[in-house]
Amino acid sequence: METVILAVVIAVVVLGVLGGLVVGSRRKKPLPPPPPSAPDITAPPAEPHVGDEAETPRDEPRRTIEEVDLPGGSAPPVEEELPPTEIEIPEPTAGRLVRLRTRLSRSQNALGKGLLTLLSREHLDDDTWEEIEDILLTADVGVAPTQELVDGLRERVKVLGTRTPDELRGLLREELLKLVGTEVDRTVRTEPEERKPGIVMVVGVNGTGKTTTTGKLARVLVADGRTVVLGAADTFRAAAADQLQTWGERVGAYTVRGPEGGDPASVAFDAVKEGKEMGVDVVLIDTAGRLHTKTGLMDELGKVKRVVEKHAPLDEVLLVLDATTGQNGLVQARVFAEVVDITGIVLTKLDGTAKGGIVVAVQRELGVPVKLIGLGEGADDLAPFEPEAFVDALIGE
Repeated sequence: METVILAVVIAVVVLGVLGGLVVGSRRKKPLPPPPPSAPDITAPPAEPHVGDEAETPRDEPRRTIEEVDLPGGSAPPVEEELPPTEIEIPEPTAGRLVRLRTRLSRSQNALGKGLLTLLSREHLDDDTWEEIEDILLTADVGVAPTQELVDGLRERVKVLGTRTPDELRGLLREELLKLVGTEVDRTVRTEPEERKPGIVMVVGVNGTGKTTTTGKLARVLVADGRTVVLGAADTFRAAAADQLQTWGERVGAYTVRGPEGGDPASVAFDAVKEGKEMGVDVVLIDTAGRLHTKTGLMDELGKVKRVVEKHAPLDEVLLVLDATTGQNGLVQARVFAEVVDITGIVLTKLDGTAKGGIVVAVQRELGVPVKLIGLGEGADDLAPFEPEAFVDALIGE
């Protein structure tokens, strides 16, 4: 019994010692630091202004929200005003070829002077007449017209007998005028009866100056008091529409155009439609300068004509020919005439060649008159064709 009591006492003592050790070890650990005192709360610093860095904020007058202009849809944006396009006033077309006669005569005098020199010989034998024929053929008058002119000259010279320079000049002038023709109507038809607008289609091979001629023709019409819409149906040549639009803007003519490589017939159709809605006098349609040897392209030109005529018949189909191409131009003229009904010829670059006889040859070939001629690069160097002024330029003063 005593032994049990002793064991219990020992156990109690041991437990007491162990508990004291645990409590002692806990007391030896450092206590956590006391919480810091509450910080002083101050207002946050003001944001620095541009260039102020972090300087002390300054007292500034402040605006209310009503005084601040807030962005919104109420105030329309200010649009920049573009300067108005300056519209040019072309010179009148009346007598324009007479004013340009000096320029024409500088390049054409070889024909007239050569003929007058040969005709002035005291004795005109067969060799002389052959030389006269050579001069005419070289000037692209054509075989049949040349023979006709030589026969007329031989008959007149035989009857005249003695010949003074003035008589020879008058004689040659009369015979040349017969060839060129003075009774033909050379008016560019742009005023159809009972409807508006007049519709003019311009065709020709690349390089003849077709688009430029269309722009210059717009100037001719504006100079005569007409209003014009331009149709840029040459959608295959890069920048053709831009070129035509520039010509139109210079005289206040509106240009209808389509996407590059688009359907030319669609552009032509829209141009006529726009012209009718705007009530203008004339619609000029510039077609692609297609190669006359490409059958498919020529068929497309015929399509343009058919589509335009859904609005109204064409009043003019002008074929632009380069005078420097001579007889090659006649080949082009024949093919175009098979596709569309050519009503008039425009001869360009007539100032840089002595081949003025092409006027006679192309008229004979197509049976249609030369209505306009181009005598230079100037904006107003396209002139209505006047036979008397042209022949006077050929033979000189």
